Amino acid sequence: MGRIVYLNGEWLPETEAKVSIFDRGYVFADAIYEVTCVLDGKLLDYPGHAARLKRSTDAIGIKLPVDDDGLLALHRQIAERNDMREGLIYLQVSRGNPGDRDFMFEKDMEPTFSMFTQKKKVIESASAKKGITVVTLEDLRWGRCDIKTVQLLYPSLAKMEAHDKGADDAWLVKDGFVTEQTSATAYIVTADDVIVTRPLSRVVLPGITRASALEIAARNGFKVEERPFSVDEVKAAKEAFYTSASNFVTPVVAIDGEKIGDGKPGQISLKLRELYIEDRRANAI
Repeated sequence: MGRIVYLNGEWLPETEAKVSIFDRGYVFADAIYEVTCVLDGKLLDYPGHAARLKRSTDAIGIKLPVDDDGLLALHRQIAERNDMREGLIYLQVSRGNPGDRDFMFEKDMEPTFSMFTQKKKVIESASAKKGITVVTLEDLRWGRCDIKTVQLLYPSLAKMEAHDKGADDAWLVKDGFVTEQTSATAYIVTADDVIVTRPLSRVVLPGITRASALEIAARNGFKVEERPFSVDEVKAAKEAFYTSASNFVTPVVAIDGEKIGDGKPGQISLKLRELYIEDRRANAI
C-alpha cells in the first residue's frame, strides 16, 4: 500500500496526487519547503521548523494557506495516516498555478500546498557510527541561501560530484571559507575542544537542528564559537561533524582524502549526538 499524501486540502493516495505543469514550483522553482523529523510518532524541533517555514514564505511573498494550529494538525495527521513512527515529513508550498508560464505573477495567487512522508531510520545510522567523508567544492548557489527554497539543483549536482570522487558528500567553500555541507550545517572541533560553526548570514541556511545543537552544547558545558573557518582549519581540526533534521549530529572523518583527527568519529561529536537525541526526544510533540 502506498503513502497517503496531502495536496491542497485533500488526503489522497500518492498515485492520485497531481500538480499542474504550469505550477510555478515546477517552472520557476518558486517554492519553499520544510522537512521535520518524526521519532516515536512525535515531531522533533517542530516549533523551529514552523517558524522557519513562515519566515521563508514571507521572504518571497507566498501566503501559507493554513494557520499555526492547522499546520501542526496536518503534521500530526499525516504521520498518523501513514503509521509514521520514525522518518521525515516533507512539506512544500509553491506560489501556485497561474495557468501559463510568465516571469511576472499575481500577488494574490492561490498557493499549491503539499505534504508527504518518508520512512527512514534516524536513530540507527551507519553514517553516525563510522562517520562520512567529504570533498570541497566551490559554493555556486544563489545569494539567498538563508531562504529554504526548492532551488536545490547545485547542491544535488555537488552531492553527485562528491560521490563520483569517492566521497559521501561535499563541503561548499566560498572565498576560502567553508559555508555549509550540501544540505546541512558544517562544524569543526579545534584542538582545544571548541565547537566552531559559521555564523548566520545570507550565505547559510539557519538550521533548526543547528540552533538546537548549539544550545544543547552550551548548556552542557561545551565551548562554542560562531565564526568562519577555512579548509586548512578543517584539516588541522581534532574532529568535524554536521547537523541536519534528518541526520541529527553526524561525524565527518575525512576531507579531500585527508583524515580529520584520527579519521574516526570524535568523542565530542558522538556525545553531542547522544545529548541531542535525548533532549529532542524528551521535548518532541
